[in-house]
Amino acid sequence: RIREHIADKAKLPILIFPEGTCINNTSVMMFKKGSFEVGGTIHPVAIKYDPRFGDAFWNSTKYSMMTYVFNVMTSWAIVCNVWYLPPMVKEEEEDAVHFANRVKAVIAARGGMSVLPWDGGLKRKKVKESFKEEQQKKYCQIV
Repeated sequence: RIREHIADKAKLPILIFPEGTCINNTSVMMFKKGSFEVGGTIHPVAIKYDPRFGDAFWNSTKYSMMTYVFNVMTSWAIVCNVWYLPPMVKEEEEDAVHFANRVKAVIAARGGMSVLPWDGGLKRKKVKESFKEEQQKKYCQIV
């Protein structure tokens, strides 16, 4: 459906959040590759919340939904910086994962955030043993 949509030049662009979740405003997590497989031009946008007047981040392990909504609704303001970055297209030798990582790096750099190689699933699930072993092997190679 996305391919059909972007093929029709009369239609407006689609807004997609490729992380699939948000975190505490310090990092950009792994992008889902699906929106980078369809072709077309990506118009990256970096969004970073300014917590001085109110925090938009919801720590679901610490606060209930009602507490979060109350905090947001009683905040002085929810302020965020938004940067519209230059359009990007997938290079010929690039696969969807590399393209997503390139876009993610540009967004993170502009927002002053770090790049994380994992997705938001780690917030709610235990780390897979295979992932732990892979990191341990990398650490052993360094040492």
